[in-house]
Amino acid sequence: MGVPQQVLDRWADGERLFATALGRLTDEEFDGASLLPGWDRRHVIAHVARNADAVGNLLTWARTGTETPMYPSREARDAGIEESAGLDPARLRTELVAATARFADAVRGLPEPAWSATVRTMQDREVPASEVPWMRCVEVTVHAVDLDAGVGFADVDDAVLAAICEEVLAAWARRGETPDVVVFAGDQEWGSGAVAVSGSLPVVTSWLTGRSRGEGLAVDGALPPLPRWV
Repeated sequence: MGVPQQVLDRWADGERLFATALGRLTDEEFDGASLLPGWDRRHVIAHVARNADAVGNLLTWARTGTETPMYPSREARDAGIEESAGLDPARLRTELVAATARFADAVRGLPEPAWSATVRTMQDREVPASEVPWMRCVEVTVHAVDLDAGVGFADVDDAVLAAICEEVLAAWARRGETPDVVVFAGDQEWGSGAVAVSGSLPVVTSWLTGRSRGEGLAVDGALPPLPRWV
């Protein structure tokens, strides 16, 4: 397969982590707030379900050669999330499981040559199809934390956290929005700015992804505001 086994394992771990967080929620808790401003938990779950089919579309694109975007438009994406978020909890759980299974089948069934095909993300970034399982890994890992159901970044492997931090810094660099910081987490270092920020990998990941205001960080000066991640 054109995807390293390590990436596939990390993606599978991410799916399990999200399932663990979801399994800790009662139906009544779906209406509770998530860690994402403006979204309750049911919107997070709906997004993760819809995202499985969206990244599956990219594998269809790679397999067939016919352009198949993740979503027809941002408006269609948002409308789909709203539609799924309105389902009763049992239906929403079922939709998530079914969509996740469809994506897993698409990964297993993609022919070897198709992994090198170029597809385009929602952010209009061209990537090889081999990056798609990692894209899904990031989604389910971060949104497992967003459910605020007892799963945190401390439950994620350090290598995955470091890779997520690199994703955030790379997104800022592509937009020319890199903040004036240098960030230290364990033996990891990112950036070359004037303000030094340090902390554990889970704490740094939470801050860089916008899931915290920087609690638990040490900073040489004032903690700067961060650009949005995506």
